[in-house]
Amino acid sequence: MSDESSEPASFTYEPVTVDGKTAVVVGGTSGIGRAVALAFAEEGANVVPTSRTESRVAATADEVRERGSEALEATCDVTDRDSLESLADAATDRFGGVDILVNSSSAIARSSVSEVTDEEWDHVLDVQLTGVHRTVQTFANRTGVESVVNVASLSSVLGIENLAAYSSAKGGIDGYTRAAAKDLGPDVRVNAVRPGFIATAQTADAYEEGSHRYERVTSRAPAGRIGRPEDVAGAAVYLASDAASYVTGETITIDGGFTPSAF
Repeated sequence: MSDESSEPASFTYEPVTVDGKTAVVVGGTSGIGRAVALAFAEEGANVVPTSRTESRVAATADEVRERGSEALEATCDVTDRDSLESLADAATDRFGGVDILVNSSSAIARSSVSEVTDEEWDHVLDVQLTGVHRTVQTFANRTGVESVVNVASLSSVLGIENLAAYSSAKGGIDGYTRAAAKDLGPDVRVNAVRPGFIATAQTADAYEEGSHRYERVTSRAPAGRIGRPEDVAGAAVYLASDAASYVTGETITIDGGFTPSAF
């Protein structure tokens, strides 16, 4: 028989919300990054959806405002530290600090190990891996950020043809997330989401119903469908929220059960 008197006297539950927080979403104007930015806006956060393209920044900022949240329009280039420092300063000046940082910038080279050039390799790693480090370091040192969410990829744990540089960079994100959580804790929590097969504007054709990839994924994944950017956004909101205050150094796989369903 349990002794009820030994139970804690009170119960405190932190809700899964980012209401009132400020989030900078790097690579937040398309695909998964845009979905994360809009999910934060739906939950009441101030959002800085940023990328290199001014028109996309303006369009996504308008979508944030349509959801009743404040937005800051600012471009950035993750390969340029001065650009990141300007972004961090602008967000801090506007909102008094940054609570959440999401790294969703992307660069890809569809080349095999035997064919990828040095230039392709260097560019992908500079954006996908070194760019994440530059961004985390800049914001951790300048803004008081509390939670970092990196966008990893299932390609880091699966062998996918013609993605040598991309898979290597995303594998680096897995290790970097753990190392950064150790180095920056307890003040900063660092986690990652690992999307599987997600249909975005760039990949919609590849995952069209009836295609080889569509059939392969939907037949193996228990979820029975291709993923949506919004599926990833929900996990990002959780990791960024105070409900995940005891979660750091983790990577959450979002693949509809594809990975564990080998047989």
